[in-house]
Amino acid sequence: MPAQSKIEAVEKLTAKLKDAKAMVFVDYRGISVNEDTELRKQARESGVEYFVAKNRLMKIALKSVGIDTNFDDLLEGTTSFAVGYEDGVAPSKLVFDFGKKLKDKLIIKGGMLSGDRVDTKTVEALAKLPSREELLGQIAYGLLSPVRMLTVGLSNLAEKVESGQPLEAKAEETAEAAE
Repeated sequence: MPAQSKIEAVEKLTAKLKDAKAMVFVDYRGISVNEDTELRKQARESGVEYFVAKNRLMKIALKSVGIDTNFDDLLEGTTSFAVGYEDGVAPSKLVFDFGKKLKDKLIIKGGMLSGDRVDTKTVEALAKLPSREELLGQIAYGLLSPVRMLTVGLSNLAEKVESGQPLEAKAEETAEAAE
């Protein structure tokens, strides 16, 4: 019969997995205490939970949540987990960026996105995507760019009309100014 502490640990892991949008499996072999503390601090700041759990307990928690994908090869050796609850890309970015600083000490084993297993290359590709805020900024810029060009054109046209210049010349100049 399993110990009560292990049952409670599985229940906590199960609760985390139910709310997780994404999770990255990390081999943290060789990481120092100071590096681990810095990683945990950055994780908190980016809205990611970073923790270490026993592989066997994580396997049980994955099954209890209904995730049938086989993660056995990822759950071997030293394994830590970066879990994102709000942003599915944040755990990948955190581990990838921090791993670049530490070279071979922090290695991405693979991940889970919306309950499906993803490989290391997919986790790294997600890490290279712009953040949600950057993407929203790019969309806003793209939507506002035509409006800005129209505003510049109309402003130039209004200046020309006020100065009494012919309108044919204004249209060509406005097109040049908008470019």
